[in-house]
Amino acid sequence: MATINRRRVLQLLGAAPLAAGFVWTETEVLEAQQRTQQARRAPVYKPSFFTAHEFATVMLLAEIIIPKDERSAGAAEAGVPQFMDFMMLDQPARQVPMRGGLAWLDQESNSRFNTTFRASTEAQRTAILDDISGLDAPSPDLSHGIAFFRSFRDLVATGFWTSKIGIADLQFSGNVFVMEWKGCPEEALKKLGLE
Repeated sequence: MATINRRRVLQLLGAAPLAAGFVWTETEVLEAQQRTQQARRAPVYKPSFFTAHEFATVMLLAEIIIPKDERSAGAAEAGVPQFMDFMMLDQPARQVPMRGGLAWLDQESNSRFNTTFRASTEAQRTAILDDISGLDAPSPDLSHGIAFFRSFRDLVATGFWTSKIGIADLQFSGNVFVMEWKGCPEEALKKLGLE
């Protein structure tokens, strides 16, 4: 990956409004999920938007956000990185904040640990992510990283919980034909104060 300085990373991040950078329509999500399912059938996935380095970083970060556990597969197995690649296509306003955020992660890791985010140790990655996760009071010098991480995390969640694996993880039982509707259960009405 070419070296990129902190000023360039901040320019990339500031070039498009981050708050609006990763807002998706339902149609875009459904189309991306369909394309993800098709891509997962291929033996090797070649990203269309991300560079190889960026895609490997997306894969790692997505799996850190939603790892495999005893209940379900993780983000990578659910096809979230491929989903994210499709979501970035033909969306110039969304591409710059994504590229800038990934570059920011590498820049931050390089300035702290003299290595890329992917090449850093688990403890080093955790230190960076803890600082930008929004759990502690935000540091003004990390505002770009915080905005990127929030948007990235939301996109990972969207990709995961709209995938077959994510829907199974939610134990979603909707989309089932109901022969006879008996109305809202009494306990639900009471909880809502609508007896």
